[in-house]
Amino acid sequence: MEKTGVEEMPSTLTAPATALAGDGGGGDSGGVEAHPYAFSVSGPRNVSSPNWRDIINSSWKDGNYKRTVMACFIQAVYLLEIDRQENRTEENALAPKWWLPFKYKLVQTLIDNRDGSIFGAILEWDRSAALSCFVLMRPSGAPKAVLALRGTLVKGPTIWRDLVDDLRFLAWESLKGSVRFNAALEALKSVTNKYGSGNVCIAGHSLGAGFALQVGKALAKEGIYVEAHLFNPPSVSLAMSLRNIGERAGIVWKRFKSMLPSSSEVQQPITTNDQNKSAAIIDASKKKWLPHLYVNNSDYICCYYTDSAAATAAANAGGVNENVIPAAVAKLFVLSKGNQKFLEAHRLEQWWADDLELQTIINNSRLISRQLQSLYHLPPPQQYPGNAIT
Repeated sequence: MEKTGVEEMPSTLTAPATALAGDGGGGDSGGVEAHPYAFSVSGPRNVSSPNWRDIINSSWKDGNYKRTVMACFIQAVYLLEIDRQENRTEENALAPKWWLPFKYKLVQTLIDNRDGSIFGAILEWDRSAALSCFVLMRPSGAPKAVLALRGTLVKGPTIWRDLVDDLRFLAWESLKGSVRFNAALEALKSVTNKYGSGNVCIAGHSLGAGFALQVGKALAKEGIYVEAHLFNPPSVSLAMSLRNIGERAGIVWKRFKSMLPSSSEVQQPITTNDQNKSAAIIDASKKKWLPHLYVNNSDYICCYYTDSAAATAAANAGGVNENVIPAAVAKLFVLSKGNQKFLEAHRLEQWWADDLELQTIINNSRLISRQLQSLYHLPPPQQYPGNAIT
């Protein structure tokens, strides 16, 4: 992959997609095609634009193709903000080149009203552009609309608002208090109402992946499942660390209690109705939301999603809560390239590289279970006077 040679700067929680930096001048300085972030310079090399063959054999059915396009759409959002900051015009804007080859068009930008920065965009299938290339219908698997969310951009005034949300996640492991969360949720609801959840995708990188995960989860709680592609999602927070300490203390306490003489305890019998209800919910859980996570093992921001050793912590603690389905899972794509520097492991452009070798697993690590467990809650069993043992 050709490197841009632009200096990268880390942020408190996330690094920028490619540490986007402008050419140092105004919007008219330098040619677009020669810019280090022009699609022709740093974009994917072996990805073709849709053509009439896609009607017969759609490229969108290839997971590698879909991953590449989603990453390009997120890169476009980074560049939309760069274009805004550098006052670029339609003639020399960088961002459109990252969606036009795939026959999509920009229909809405998501703007942070605190500083006017662009943090997201909605892209829709462009039927007119497709027809000009004799693509008579949308290829199978191609979404009608994509909501793409960028991460931290270490350039210009937007860095301060980005870092506020970085710190919000670092402290609370939640982004619901951010104005960006509400804006993204409303935008996603709007396109799902328009096209149906099966025709919509949400994608994000770094901090944007954190927003995408929590926004997608909020819709999933309403029974609306949107395909999600999350690149380098954040997995580190103080709240998580404190929770882990509490869980370990709980494990030690339960093991200590198990060594003490126990008195007979009153138990509730499991009724046939409860068993049927549990079986129905477990069967329904197979249809629950299954986000796609793209993780680099050398990226300390997202690598904790691969920690499966702690997935059985609840069992070790002395049992499993019957009201929670433990099989909260995500489709995890893991990239391992040995010892990489953090900035290299966290950058977005690695996900459209030609030599990418990914390990694909259905993962139910402790972190994924914690993130998604609220989607798998069983209703609390109802107590009836006749059920108790006297």
